[in-house]
Amino acid sequence: MATTATTVRRVAVTLPAVPLGAENPLPALSPLDELHQVDAGDRDRLPADMARQIGYAPLRSVLPVRLRDGYGRDRAPAALDAIAIENDLIRATVLPGLGGRLYSLVHKPTGRELLYRNPVFQPANFALADAWFSGGVEWNLGATGHCAHTCAPLHAARVPAPDGGEMLRLWEWERLRDLPFQIDMWLPAGSEFLYVGIRVRNPHDRTVPAYWWSNMAVPETEHTRVLAPADAAYHFDYTRALSRVPVPAPHGEGGTDITYTTRSLHAADYFFDIEGDDRRWITALDADGHGLVQTSTDVLRGRKLFLWGSGRGGQRWQEWLTEPGTGGYLEIQAGLARTQLEHIPMPADSDFSWLEAYGPLAADPARVHGDDWTAARAEAAERLEAVLPRATVDAAYAAWLEHADTEPKDVLATGSGWGALESERSHADLPGTPFPAATLGEAQKPWLELLLAGVFPRPAADTPPGPALVAPQWRDLLESASTYPGNEWFLDYYLGISQWAAGDRAQAVRSWERSAGARPSPWALRALAVAEAAAGQPQQSAERYLAAYACLREQQPAAAAQPGPSQDEDRAVQRALLLEAVPALIAAGRPGDAERLLDEPAAGGTAPLTGGRIQLLRAQAALAGGDAARARAIFDEGFTVENLREGDEALSDTWYAIAERLLAGDAPIDDAIRARARATHPLPAAYDFRMRPENQETTPTA
Repeated sequence: MATTATTVRRVAVTLPAVPLGAENPLPALSPLDELHQVDAGDRDRLPADMARQIGYAPLRSVLPVRLRDGYGRDRAPAALDAIAIENDLIRATVLPGLGGRLYSLVHKPTGRELLYRNPVFQPANFALADAWFSGGVEWNLGATGHCAHTCAPLHAARVPAPDGGEMLRLWEWERLRDLPFQIDMWLPAGSEFLYVGIRVRNPHDRTVPAYWWSNMAVPETEHTRVLAPADAAYHFDYTRALSRVPVPAPHGEGGTDITYTTRSLHAADYFFDIEGDDRRWITALDADGHGLVQTSTDVLRGRKLFLWGSGRGGQRWQEWLTEPGTGGYLEIQAGLARTQLEHIPMPADSDFSWLEAYGPLAADPARVHGDDWTAARAEAAERLEAVLPRATVDAAYAAWLEHADTEPKDVLATGSGWGALESERSHADLPGTPFPAATLGEAQKPWLELLLAGVFPRPAADTPPGPALVAPQWRDLLESASTYPGNEWFLDYYLGISQWAAGDRAQAVRSWERSAGARPSPWALRALAVAEAAAGQPQQSAERYLAAYACLREQQPAAAAQPGPSQDEDRAVQRALLLEAVPALIAAGRPGDAERLLDEPAAGGTAPLTGGRIQLLRAQAALAGGDAARARAIFDEGFTVENLREGDEALSDTWYAIAERLLAGDAPIDDAIRARARATHPLPAAYDFRMRPENQETTPTA
């Protein structure tokens, strides 16, 4: 029977979806709220190279990337642009507009979906830049966490595959570390495995921290078992402790077998410690011994299991990310380092490249589900070697490298213009991943003028400042730039952002003070408010936020009462500033001012801004002002915080703080009151997103 090589074509994926909404117009100046950090004391007990890489070059913030937090929870049918890669045996579906996510991988002879295919598109606040969604395979480059471009478009094109068929190339410029990357996918004729060739380049004259994890979501059942070639793993959970534990039972003989993920109560990461030159692979197999297996060349060293746990918080998150009743998922992952807490030094003018393979595995269920862990992992390894020998993967990698520089001709999707701007600045030689000038857009135009003419342009009238650039080379250009008379305040504002990103906070504050002195603007005043909060000056920060908010309201035209893009933009800026100012006012002991801002009419309207995050702030302001009953009424009425952050316990903390004050009245709150509050005011399941083991309910959600 004749077989066909890969074909690549445009398709559409239609499903209930939430619009991503606009980017947050305020630069992300606040420190990175990243859960995956290890206490310094724990590093002393780790291998020296791991401890060194854990402490190497952590991000201060997600600058220059803007947060993507403008989404909600109201879904409607939508058609997402997709690309299908297909041969006789496998059909892969990729979403180029959403980080190049491998959305689906179907084994055609059996009709089996090998990945967890989310039936909805529902963003949630899990990524470095906020918006993230679950399911499929995500390509994480940049820094610890879900990548900043996970909901952003990538460039995509057809190129010739090593076997003469077609290959899909995805590429972009990763902005947190300034690293261009490419992802090539193809299916050789007659193969049940999708090959994925990946290359990350460092075109700079300096060493750059590198990070990569391929994150696979697969269906979870009570009989699903995760296997990898390791007898130990590094355990990490929401307590931020990292420790080496045996696999499959970390707590000794007779303990919970963590390779069956539904048996664990609490969410956790397990980074398998694969030793020596053992083949790198990981698989999740169902009761019949069927499932997805992933393997790679040896550069991709790490393998990981993430499980949500059966506790109420973990189950609530699973429901939050998809549709209740549609089945849960677990994650198996592969990365450059042993853990996701590490960054690897990438020398100047170098690249990292490797090949991954994804496909079906069928193993003897009696062996893979037996009590003998050594026999179980050996069975999976033997079956993998039989269907996809290690030598075949190595040979495919060598063949792919000969095609990695092929210039794409047939463009299928377009990413951002940031790569074109960086190519114009650096003149880097990047064969295979072109960033043409035609992709430059409005966001890049001011920076192109700075680059080519040395002049920072005038701001557009009555619009928020555009995205900032903060890399050292752009900071140098800003410091030597000229500008138009009267525009010095604008240049100083951007210069302050670049100085802040570099950790030079004193210089940033001076730049912003010059900007605000030359022309008071909500942008510079807000930046100073962030700086004062970071310096432990809550009263000064509160005053500055009030000044920024007043300045914003003065600048917003009162006549903009007609709905449209201008009004939407005004409200987006107002909301972003409000969501920062209110917590700062509460922290400064000024709940009355916080409530006054919350009651301000929305731009172009007469009613205040609405939404779940605002309702939570109303409850917190009421509690801070001594009205616990009103705060409780807001919770009882019900609200949904659309972009609740992973690990954020604001809902449960506020609920119990209200309960404690209701019980204590005007009396001090002591341990007895706290215990009574938890016993008599149980947290409703709708508000329970707690993930820390010591703070999680033990009763699973029904």
